[in-house]
Amino acid sequence: MADPAPTQLLPGIEDPYRRIVESVRDYAIFLLDADGRVVTWGPGAERLKGYQEGEILGQHFSVFYPPDENARGVPAGELRVAAAEGRYEDEGWRRRKDGSRFWANVVITALRDEAGAVRGFCKITRDLSHRRQREESLRESEERFRMLVEGVRDYAIYMLDREGRVASWNAGAERIKGYSAAEVIGRHFSLFYTEEGRRKKWPEQELQQARELGRYEDEGLRVRKDGSTFWAHIVLTPVYGGQGELRGYAKVTRDLTDRRRIEALEKAQRQTNEFLAMLAHELRNPLAPIRNALHLLSKKPTTDAAELWVRDVLQRQTVQMTRLVDDLLDVSRMTRSTVSLNRAPADIGRVVRDAVDASMQWIEAKQHALDLELPPERLEIEVDAVRINQVMQNLIHNAAKFTPNGGRVAVSVRREGDEVVFSVKDNGQGMSRELRDTAFELFRQGQQGLDRAEGGLGVGLTLVQRLVMLHGGTVEAHSEGPGKGSEFVVRLPVRQPGSPDGHVSAQAPLRSDGGQRVLVVDDNLDAANALRYLLENDGHEVRLAADGASGLALAREFRPHIILLDIGLPKLNGYQLAQEVRADPALREVTIIAVTGYGQPEDRERAAAAGIDYHLTKPVEFQSLQRLFRVVS
Repeated sequence: MADPAPTQLLPGIEDPYRRIVESVRDYAIFLLDADGRVVTWGPGAERLKGYQEGEILGQHFSVFYPPDENARGVPAGELRVAAAEGRYEDEGWRRRKDGSRFWANVVITALRDEAGAVRGFCKITRDLSHRRQREESLRESEERFRMLVEGVRDYAIYMLDREGRVASWNAGAERIKGYSAAEVIGRHFSLFYTEEGRRKKWPEQELQQARELGRYEDEGLRVRKDGSTFWAHIVLTPVYGGQGELRGYAKVTRDLTDRRRIEALEKAQRQTNEFLAMLAHELRNPLAPIRNALHLLSKKPTTDAAELWVRDVLQRQTVQMTRLVDDLLDVSRMTRSTVSLNRAPADIGRVVRDAVDASMQWIEAKQHALDLELPPERLEIEVDAVRINQVMQNLIHNAAKFTPNGGRVAVSVRREGDEVVFSVKDNGQGMSRELRDTAFELFRQGQQGLDRAEGGLGVGLTLVQRLVMLHGGTVEAHSEGPGKGSEFVVRLPVRQPGSPDGHVSAQAPLRSDGGQRVLVVDDNLDAANALRYLLENDGHEVRLAADGASGLALAREFRPHIILLDIGLPKLNGYQLAQEVRADPALREVTIIAVTGYGQPEDRERAAAAGIDYHLTKPVEFQSLQRLFRVVS
């Protein structure tokens, strides 16, 4: 079928339409057929787009869009909206014939025949590049002014004159450097450098490179007023006047000491976990033949008392060694988030009874009395029975180990509301307040004699806590003090969170106090990583993306509960990313929080229109973010 002519799209008004269009030069006004091909062209369109009529007629209007917009199907999407709603209006980047881009306001109006069918579209485009440039310049100026006036405390932001003398000072500079404004203004900024840096003339070299390259960025040691050093990230930018003359320099300094300390701790933890995994696996190698050899010895009858004693000792110590190795492996898996729970309905009384039976060797070895209180009725909840058995055995073993011979251990299970409560109580050596507060920390143990008669690595209670948390529960340690016994109380929800098949992987909630899956999308990697460290320390699982396109892809893969979203992003800005998220049925329940430098009323309105739930302006106090997380979780 031939393409419709303009008269077919707008029957009866071709000549008036053409006269109007040809008289307008500030707008590109042209018609598209129902498939989006250009069917009319005028002087305004030629001036704005760069195409002559003979070059563009019959081509699809997607040629006016940047490649990334075409890749996402934006032109076709605009036609769909216009056809469905009658018109479509937006602002964005468009492309001229020579490949240059301009900021455009576009309006697409659907044209219908008498039966209401869409016959084509009228498109009006206006070049708003100059307006956008003015708005961006004004926005940047206002943002710089706002940051300085409001007293940013996380960054030292100050001005230097042409010679490098301090000309202004903000609250962040005073906090980080230690100098008040009266103490530092007029002094050369070299006083913030180490003696070696001043000797090697690093301050002068930085000014020179900033002038030659337009900016200078670096990390290194800087010196506070009290002589202490800190690890700093600095950006130095020359500032020029209206005639191009150098007016001075803007300098931004950030204290990265905590970040480097966190990185060092993470590295140490990673190395420790790797060592534990390697050690546990290596220790398992000799255990297998030892246990096999003991099994063979047990088949050989003997009446020799010494040999029987040796066999018994070897058997007990091999069991203990196997337990230690299993604990090491479990801790390693926990810290690497590779533990899975296989939930199934289980009679919790039976699980606890099995754990008690398996623990009787420790109770009998120290001649303890055991009290067991189970619910009279069957109490069934969905748990990983093997892991809950492990939890109870660890707690009973701990109670038996730290209770003197002839003591008493009490184990009870009961239901309280929507929770199942397990208790293991003893009348043993008890715990000091300090030990009680650190009982669940890895490799922490109570004070023992030099003989370390009870042995152990201090990982049992850590495993208990991690396994209970994976089940969505809590565990607490109680003691009135040394010599007054201890009690450990485990609480599990009757209704377990998890997937429909009852299988919970390492993506289950990380903490009993509401850990979330959080996606941080920010092209400032330092800011993103700092936020990640804080969120992970609060028990959240965090992923990072440095641009809008990868952020959208990661959101669809990671399925976060919360997205922390910068607005000024490459490839796909924050507004566009939010719109794409809201259009995806699988992501409609995600909470989107803008964390951005754009804080004007129109920015907030545009964020809300794009589907963003909350709008926070940088710099954001982490306590504010924590409060917001509690609201939305």
